[in-house]
Amino acid sequence: MSAQPAPSGSSLQRLPLVTLYLTERCNSRCVTCDYWRHGRIDVDLQGIQRLLPSLARLRTEVVLISGGEPLLHPQWADIARLLKSQGLKLWLLTSGLSLAKHARTASALFDSITVSLDGTTSQSYAAIRGLDAFDPVCAGIRLAAAAGTPVSIRVTVQRANFRELPEFVSLAARLGASQVSFLAVDVANPHAFARQDDFRADAALQATDLAEFECLIDALVREQAPRFASGFIAESPAKLYRILRYFQAVCAAGPFPPTRCNAPEFSAVISADGRVQPCFFISGPRHVRAGTDLAAALDDPDMRALRRDIGAGKRTECERCVCTMWRDTESLTTYGLLTLPGVTQEASIGGSAQAALR
Repeated sequence: MSAQPAPSGSSLQRLPLVTLYLTERCNSRCVTCDYWRHGRIDVDLQGIQRLLPSLARLRTEVVLISGGEPLLHPQWADIARLLKSQGLKLWLLTSGLSLAKHARTASALFDSITVSLDGTTSQSYAAIRGLDAFDPVCAGIRLAAAAGTPVSIRVTVQRANFRELPEFVSLAARLGASQVSFLAVDVANPHAFARQDDFRADAALQATDLAEFECLIDALVREQAPRFASGFIAESPAKLYRILRYFQAVCAAGPFPPTRCNAPEFSAVISADGRVQPCFFISGPRHVRAGTDLAAALDDPDMRALRRDIGAGKRTECERCVCTMWRDTESLTTYGLLTLPGVTQEASIGGSAQAALR
């Protein structure tokens, strides 16, 4: 698969990756997310059917299924079968609460699964995700991995779990995961994860935590070199240290790390109500909806102007983004799209899609 890179703000001729939110509802109770508080909307199967010709014209290859929690949608399997029947590769981002129940079906339908897991014990998981569900989530990961589908774990690093950094790697290996990845909790973007209420700003590391976090990264880099080299730990050491710099900036101890991202030039997000976004962290124009012609929505003048601003570095959300993603559009492959670290993101997916992309 090859493609000429589209200049920022130009008409998109190809869209290799689409993130599709099946629902705004979620069964997690995460402290940094409001999907579970306010989510009500589900997509309908007919709406997905109407979208298929657009995906074909745009030569979409991978659909990232997210939400909210996509496995709460009563027709999630029917939607997955419909998309798969069109030759699309499917990637599931999930909180994992329902994965054990649906592991066999999900493994048959999805080419890759990413699970948000923010604790290595029942106590730390519940403190962040709001539920005592650590064991069921781990069981779902084991079952899906045993069924033969690559299952990755996405960890949102925050004050309540940063000391568990090495344990996450060990836990992922024990559960049979193919990969573990790390993302800083987003406290700089007030609209991430559908936030409407005040959220736990203390989720970020504090100044007194920074030296300890740096020592943990140093130890991980030193002791887990083979797992970095194999890709089992998705991030390079440099990207882990970027998470440290992000928290340093949050603590006013340095500038935010530079960002480089062209995600809107090869991917788009479609919310459960049909709105089209250039990425997870930036809302699209309110009037731009996928409808029956996604290409026309992406070519809307306001959407093109938004992509142009993103490409020119004019959006403040990009300056403090926890999840920048740059890909050479000439070398994008289906395999590469399915092995982007994560998942969440942001599968968290309780609002996680782009957060799963790095």
